[in-house]
Amino acid sequence: MALAIFKSSFGSGDYNGATKPEGKPTGRRRVFVQTETGCVLGMELDRSDNAHTVKRRLQLALNFPIEESSLTFGDMVLKNDLSAVRNDSPLLLTRNLLHRSSSTPCLSPTNRDIEQKDQSGPIEILGHSSHFAATKQLVKEVVKAMMSGIDPMPIRSGLGGAYYFRNVSGENVAIIKPTDEEPFAPNNPKGFVGKTLGQPGLKRSVRVGETGFREVAAYLLDYGHFANVPPTALVKITHSIFNVNDGVNGNKSQSKELVSKIASFQKYIPHDFDASDYGTSSFPVSSVHRIGILDIRILNTDRHGGNLLVRKLDGIGQFGQVELIPIDHGLCLPETLEDPYFEWIHWPQASIPFSETELDYIANLDPVRDAEMLRRELPVIRDACLRVLHLCTVFLKEAAADGLCLSEIGEMMSREFQTGEEEPSELEVICLEAKHLVAEEITSPNAEADSADFQFDIDCDENGYNFAHKFTSEAFLSSGVTPFPFGFGAPLAKLDESFEEDESDGEQEKGIRIDNPTVENSSTISKLSMLLRTASLGEKHHKFPKCFGPKANKSVAVNLSSRSANEQLPVSVSFVKLGDMNDEEWKLFLEKFRDLLKPAFDKRKSITLDARQRHRLGTSCKF
Repeated sequence: MALAIFKSSFGSGDYNGATKPEGKPTGRRRVFVQTETGCVLGMELDRSDNAHTVKRRLQLALNFPIEESSLTFGDMVLKNDLSAVRNDSPLLLTRNLLHRSSSTPCLSPTNRDIEQKDQSGPIEILGHSSHFAATKQLVKEVVKAMMSGIDPMPIRSGLGGAYYFRNVSGENVAIIKPTDEEPFAPNNPKGFVGKTLGQPGLKRSVRVGETGFREVAAYLLDYGHFANVPPTALVKITHSIFNVNDGVNGNKSQSKELVSKIASFQKYIPHDFDASDYGTSSFPVSSVHRIGILDIRILNTDRHGGNLLVRKLDGIGQFGQVELIPIDHGLCLPETLEDPYFEWIHWPQASIPFSETELDYIANLDPVRDAEMLRRELPVIRDACLRVLHLCTVFLKEAAADGLCLSEIGEMMSREFQTGEEEPSELEVICLEAKHLVAEEITSPNAEADSADFQFDIDCDENGYNFAHKFTSEAFLSSGVTPFPFGFGAPLAKLDESFEEDESDGEQEKGIRIDNPTVENSSTISKLSMLLRTASLGEKHHKFPKCFGPKANKSVAVNLSSRSANEQLPVSVSFVKLGDMNDEEWKLFLEKFRDLLKPAFDKRKSITLDARQRHRLGTSCKF
């Protein structure tokens, strides 16, 4: 589980991946190839190298059959040309689905192999952006301590592998989270194993091994240190402290040899406690607002008190005299619209209107620029994640400009539970309607729309029973809900298909398209939810507890000091996918989406005003 041969040594600041105008590399580039079991191999690419030659060299190093494997760079499966691969980029080598084995061990060379083959430093930042200037200095401190014999310490809390790295004084200065030690990853040190890198993880819209990328993305998007996200970078790091399991059975290897891993590297921030151990009344309004603005932009699905650090500025912690530091952003930027978790949503500070400074910051946000920046600085990030960022940023900008406060925006993005069942959020319903409008506009008017009946199968439920429902277009019309409101005529059973299915066949979903321009586009949340309940979505139709916060469910038997939402959230329903649209459809979708926002905001403000009036009337009553 370490590095393959480097032909020469690169300094951390060297960049030999310059390109000609036509995009072909003119010099050598270094890449880090990670297998699905976590093994990391450094490789120097020549001009003549292509995907086949790279896999051939990997076959010699790992005895990995190249005819049964795929080499990927973010969303891109590398067939031959490597011109799109950036210098110091991580690539993922996976076995094809039919040949994938859960018992494949992770190979780990000896110390001598490392010393002879790896001529790079013990810590290499993957990227050379000016954003990582603070991290580079921190890396030097950590490397100096490592050379002095000061070992890091494993962090016992949490579901994934994480380590405190120290300076020469023995002080914690950085937190390292290897991508192959995430929950369900092959080398998870706490027994949560069973999947390979690239498969759906704790959330199906966040793949195993990709939370570290999101940690870096959150830092890069925090312009001007607005929300106080600690400096974070993606690194290749070598140390004997890291965990290597014997296969994927959770059995830890007894030998302690040098291993190299791809990991997120984040500055450690000294603090007094986290928000779950401290009352929220002393938190500054501006700090809550700024963290909330970031969470909305990146659709954070796991913002709880345990990942909000609190540091006293006056030694006492009086109101306004504490600093909030947001950490753990590995479950942000999902590939589909997810149900976010914003613990701040009911804090009093979230109901206070935005300040002029905050409104100016929001108004200056540019989702197109954000996406371009992430593609440049973090090229492995997937396009579907960038579309979620774009959509949520547009939603935030329009909502703030229309006068909504932070709590109102968060409520519109959060799903509700009616009679124990999950309903799509107001944001998701707007997206569903926008997708239907796009489908109507791009569908040919000559398409067959006179078919009275259509039929589709619903997936099997968890007990194995197969439901085949026959719906008529009249039934949909009578319910007030447009046929296939999930966009582009996709059957309901296709809503929550797994990533494995999407990747294995590589074919587009074949839905039944129905064109009916007479249908009114006035679907409400309750009508849509009624249709979902009637349709019985099998395993996709989940019943969730009313309380879904950090204390909702203790079914995961693990001793954790921070109460993460990761512990109990079940597999979530995907109501809206954004990555299934081509560029033309996406552009049209954004136009329709913007058009639908104003009436939705007006409705939300009326609901909020009515709730406040009821609250004021009720506070004077005594029983």
